[in-house]
Amino acid sequence: MSVLLNHKRPFALPIVEQHPAASTISVRAQRLKTWELPSMFHCSIVGTCLTTVELRQVLTKVGDIDTKTATDHVLHSRGVRAAGQRDIAAKLLNKALDRRHERILKHFSKLSTPAEIKVQWDKAVDDGDISGAYWAVMSHPASDRPLMNDIFGEVHMLSHLVGSSSRLDLARLRRLQLDVEARDDKIARQEARLQAAAQDNVILQRRMEELEENLRRAQAAAGETAPAMVDQRQETRLSEKLQAAGERAEGYEKRLALAETKLTKALSLVSVLTEENLALKRELDLLEVTIAMAAEPGTAAGEHGQETLLYVGGRPNLFDRLRKLAESRNIELLFHDGGVEDNLSLLPAMVGRASSAVFPVDCISHSAADMVKRLCRESDKPYLPLRSASLASFAAVIAEPLAAE
Repeated sequence: MSVLLNHKRPFALPIVEQHPAASTISVRAQRLKTWELPSMFHCSIVGTCLTTVELRQVLTKVGDIDTKTATDHVLHSRGVRAAGQRDIAAKLLNKALDRRHERILKHFSKLSTPAEIKVQWDKAVDDGDISGAYWAVMSHPASDRPLMNDIFGEVHMLSHLVGSSSRLDLARLRRLQLDVEARDDKIARQEARLQAAAQDNVILQRRMEELEENLRRAQAAAGETAPAMVDQRQETRLSEKLQAAGERAEGYEKRLALAETKLTKALSLVSVLTEENLALKRELDLLEVTIAMAAEPGTAAGEHGQETLLYVGGRPNLFDRLRKLAESRNIELLFHDGGVEDNLSLLPAMVGRASSAVFPVDCISHSAADMVKRLCRESDKPYLPLRSASLASFAAVIAEPLAAE
């Protein structure tokens, strides 16, 4: 996101071909069409300024084959190719772009110089309206080639940053899913062993009962005939078998108890992993919603008064990105590093200024976390422990109102 924060640092790109509007500012009154723009810009315009659903609708209107079943990448390639051709597909593509971004195009139509366009672009980026502003800049008749190269570079780098963040979250989610599957397989094997042990125990109990019954019959028969003639050796063998059977039964009971203990621990771990998995899915869904809202016109700023949120702990190298996300939701973000460099005595005043507080549980000291909780309770203000110090956890929190602990 640092590319969008530093607008004065140009992104160097080679000039491949001369833009039709580069020689003078007001050569033409109408905005440029996609086929009038250099081909190097077509990919970013189609990918940034139109959704896959809108692109699919455009290609369906021109009778493009297998439009409903084609992958998103195939549709994107066809859209980029159509953007450079002056035919019915390109005209429908331009109409879709103009219709989607009609509001912001009206704002940019009042501008007449590259400097004014750059100022309006920076404001749109701060408001999160990147897709509409990008099409307005690239199609504006007063945009010169250096300005277009600069804006193209910012959008190009932003796509890398968003893609990198999403890939890291998805990789972690996949690893958790694999861990859960492995735990499920282990539990299934343990349950099978428990069932087998239970069946062996039942068989052993039946055998013990049979041996006891045989012993009683033998004793009764010996008592009826001649007690002195009882076969001592047979009785000894039966007693030894009964004792051995009892020892085996005791061993099975111990193994069964140990297996049940392991199963309980495994089920508890699966429950924890499942909750963490659901939390990650929720964070990813909310992060996608936040990114989508930032790309939609007029949805970046909050609809209500500005909220002040205190962020305690975390990683200082992420503070600028966290502040940018908070500003997109009309939230003023206050930072305290949890006592690393900032004095803990500053926390009472900062809690007093804030309307609520958050802190990542994996990147804050116990003393700082306990102090934030105590101060928020005393001030009757909500606070929320974050699962981690990542951008995704913070984006998930600001995507919906903060609930009191």
